[in-house]
Amino acid sequence: MDAARLRLIDHHCHGVTARELDRAGFEALATESDQPPPAGCSVLDSQLGFAVRRWCAPVLGLSPHADGAAYLARRRELGAVEVNRRLLRAAGVDAYLVDTGFHGGDLLGPAEMASVAGAAAREIVRLETVAEELGEVTAAGFAEAYRKGLAEATSRAVGVKSIVAYRHGLDFDPRRPTGREVIEAAGRWLRDGRPRITDPVLLRHLLWAGIDRGLPVQLHTGFGDPDLDLARCDPALLTGFLRATQDRGVPVMLLHCYPFHRQAGFLAQAFPHVYVDVGLALNHVGARAEAVVAESLELAPFHKVLYSSDAYSLAELHHLGPALFRRAFAVVTGAWVRDGHWSAGDATRAGDLIGSGNARRVYGLA
Repeated sequence: MDAARLRLIDHHCHGVTARELDRAGFEALATESDQPPPAGCSVLDSQLGFAVRRWCAPVLGLSPHADGAAYLARRRELGAVEVNRRLLRAAGVDAYLVDTGFHGGDLLGPAEMASVAGAAAREIVRLETVAEELGEVTAAGFAEAYRKGLAEATSRAVGVKSIVAYRHGLDFDPRRPTGREVIEAAGRWLRDGRPRITDPVLLRHLLWAGIDRGLPVQLHTGFGDPDLDLARCDPALLTGFLRATQDRGVPVMLLHCYPFHRQAGFLAQAFPHVYVDVGLALNHVGARAEAVVAESLELAPFHKVLYSSDAYSLAELHHLGPALFRRAFAVVTGAWVRDGHWSAGDATRAGDLIGSGNARRVYGLA
């Protein structure tokens, strides 16, 4: 299929930064690591770094594969406003669903993203952030205050997201906590001075409150920054929770999934309310995106797979996601068409579903 014609909705991403970035600032945002590379080394010596130089450099007026120093110099010359405009507009994404719960005040919000990109944008509300931003609350009143706070925060949102994978792991008790358990856990949290929520009882309560809200629930799974324990982020650990929520009719969106994307594909096939993507991985695997996309299409029904980038802060990541996905999908499905496994119509149909159709249906987008 023609990769350029594949329409995309990025069903999970973050805003871009409007800050001017020096080399250290840029490199810090081009890796999931929270540590700088050794002296004399660069995080741009990576699949992601090489992909930036290949696919983003021409958008900024450089030759493909321009070296890192030249790329960063050109970026500074143009300035953040122009870099963001060029890269987002060239990405050709129809709509962005923006998670505003992580450093949201430092990044462009949905309306600003829409303006810069010339696209639509809607909000995804992070469950943990809503709880941590509640006003004065008592332990006994926590559950009701959270219910009201979540309803207000999501009045115009199209989905919610949990980062229980970061705060605890996906091996949590799948049961809805009792009212007494929530009061006791909220009391501990309040006595500790309202720190970042890591109590598994409260995290479960927030997640079930998200289910009760009825909007699609996004769950981070798979790799991310060093704040998580990868062994506890395998989506297969969610099996009990998925069984418990199956009859609620609320879509559960497994984000990223890599390197557990095959397990996630099984879950999408086995449970009617489960959807998957390989968003965060594609930028980071760069030239190997074809392999990851192919593996993501092994078990999951094509009406259960979505496109996302999980791009954060750097406009380059919002540009790379579409570029790498479109190319990988075209190469992978093109080979299947040539080998007689699929028809050309099959490839077009699957591309339309995964690129944007499934997101429009699941999130209720116009």
